[in-house]
Amino acid sequence: MDSKKFAEPSARPTRAPTPVKIVIAGGFGVGKTTAVSAISEIRPLTTEAAMTSVATDIDRTGHVPTKTTTTVALDFGCITIDRDIKLYLFGTPGQDRFGFMWNDLSQGALGALVIVDTRRLEDCYPAVDYFEQIGLPLVVAINLFDGSLTHDIEDVRWALTIADETPLITFDARNKLSVRDALLAVLRRTREQAKARTGG
Repeated sequence: MDSKKFAEPSARPTRAPTPVKIVIAGGFGVGKTTAVSAISEIRPLTTEAAMTSVATDIDRTGHVPTKTTTTVALDFGCITIDRDIKLYLFGTPGQDRFGFMWNDLSQGALGALVIVDTRRLEDCYPAVDYFEQIGLPLVVAINLFDGSLTHDIEDVRWALTIADETPLITFDARNKLSVRDALLAVLRRTREQAKARTGG
């Protein structure tokens, strides 16, 4: 009998990474779709629809005049962080009229990345307030549209009444590594909040 035929496999089957759901939220046109598209290892699912003249008036596109589409349901993408963790990213629609979808998109999420455009801070209040109210760990990320920070970061914290323990960072939604670092900040914040709850 050929003993080689029944030899044990040289390696054990690798375990699938743990799926982790992260919500990416923020106001209209802050860069949610851009961030998901920049980082996703699969072709992202987007629900972009052409904006009508009526929608343009409602959504106040003054600071983003070149924006011709808008998310009407969600954005979806995924990225494998390492062999243990795979992030599933769910981008919310930014307009107030689609706010009813946030509950569904947040179900089962481990944390949230709230993207901020400092040119339109008032559009970012609802997302920050929502995740604070439901107790979901969050990181607030200022999108550097022009490559520079136009407001002092602590002034932004004050304006949005962000809790001291909530991380406030800057990032570039167009840059894959920058988006990765922002998502890692969400994971760290989630771990810290879990330890605080359990006293670990």
